[in-house]
Amino acid sequence: MAHKILIAEDSPTMRALIVSTIAAMGDFDIVEAANGFEALRVLPREQVDLVITDINMPDINGLELVSFVKNNPRYRHTPLFIISTEGSKKDREKGIALGADAYLVKPFAPEELQALIRRHLYGEDAGDA
Repeated sequence: MAHKILIAEDSPTMRALIVSTIAAMGDFDIVEAANGFEALRVLPREQVDLVITDINMPDINGLELVSFVKNNPRYRHTPLFIISTEGSKKDREKGIALGADAYLVKPFAPEELQALIRRHLYGEDAGDA
């Protein structure tokens, strides 16, 4: 059964890049949300195996989404990655402190995202990324 990944990203271009990066890995079901609010509406309807979110989004931002996911017993153990233009040490620490499992700064190397997905969904070592 294919893993299902929720992508919350307000930029259609960046969302398409993330989708193509994941699609290049093989068989994944991808659910797209254009903002944090839409992602919160998707979560109860879809059994997702991984959440990828931007930080800067309208309505509910990515940090609020991270906080919701990681404080909800239903999703607490669901891996969550942040992909953001906010790349300062303070931003990274805040995202990780809220419970994000990984933090990538845009622009990111597709191989880096693929390695993180393999590590968190399949337990594979990402030493080749």
